[in-house]
Amino acid sequence: MHRQIARPFTRRALVAGAAAGLAAPALAQQLEAVSLGIVNSVTDVGFMVADKRGYFREEGLEVKFIEFDSAARMIAPMASGELNVGSGGVSAGLYNAVARGLGIKIVAGKNQTPPGRSSQKLLMRKDFLDSGRYRTLADLKGMKIANGAAGSSATALLVKILDKGGLSMKDIQEVYMNFTQQIIALENRAVDAALTAEPQATESIRRGAASILADYEIYPDHQISGVLYSADFMKNRRDAGVRFLRAFLRGVRDHEDALVDGKMIGPGADKIIDILVEYGPIKNGDVYRSFVLAQCPPNGENSIASLSEDLAIFRRLGIIEGDVSVEKAVDGSFVEAALKSIGRYVRK
Repeated sequence: MHRQIARPFTRRALVAGAAAGLAAPALAQQLEAVSLGIVNSVTDVGFMVADKRGYFREEGLEVKFIEFDSAARMIAPMASGELNVGSGGVSAGLYNAVARGLGIKIVAGKNQTPPGRSSQKLLMRKDFLDSGRYRTLADLKGMKIANGAAGSSATALLVKILDKGGLSMKDIQEVYMNFTQQIIALENRAVDAALTAEPQATESIRRGAASILADYEIYPDHQISGVLYSADFMKNRRDAGVRFLRAFLRGVRDHEDALVDGKMIGPGADKIIDILVEYGPIKNGDVYRSFVLAQCPPNGENSIASLSEDLAIFRRLGIIEGDVSVEKAVDGSFVEAALKSIGRYVRK
């Protein structure tokens, strides 16, 4: 399931254009529409900032945000051309689409987990911790664990966690729901644990529903997600694809400038938090200030080593169909073209 996120930015722009004597239809003709799938996690901040601060519009683009439970669910509409750009975890479904020749590619890295900078977190029901039902990773056996979708990048992390506990996927019950639904499910004890991203993970802990068990320490330097382009967007709208990444990377860099040791406490952080509160699922700015963020690479680079490790895990699970490699799934030419215009990142 997915839903469109209405953006107050677009409405304000139309009002401003009308006030300046520019009719809304004329304004719409000047802007090239791009549909963007997001999972509405904090690492979508580059898109949010680029939209709010008008970077997309400066590139002649009007971006429509559409929310999905996970990037794995974006593959079908991207293959059909309904969705131009996807954003989220790199999934088995993506590799299978590449193997089938559907032409979807990872064009940029979106977030990674260097030491001390986590992204997805395994949360456990607090009552299981208080009662002693859970003591070690081996105690995950028999538990119902929520994930965004089957075969997602979170699945690769879950396999790593289970390996460390001497378990396999056959030892647990995996259920699928989006990150916000996972908070409610933990509170209602409908699931025992969940692989949740920020800011929903911190919000769940703040509400007393769960505590963190494991994150980047089990799978360091994991590339959780990427920016994906459909075959139609790459082939027929290449210039728009380069312009989109230019705007996106400007948004990522504004966010990076606001960080100190991975926390949003640097110069301009309050304004970035205001954008996250406006666009994101959690409306409490203090939540965004309270956790260390994963790294959103300001030059859009991919971690080929991490992508290769995930692909090996998917093969081990028997969910890869056909001949595919990371190299076949990645196209770095759009980032290279964008960087020629905006240069490599230099921290302010």
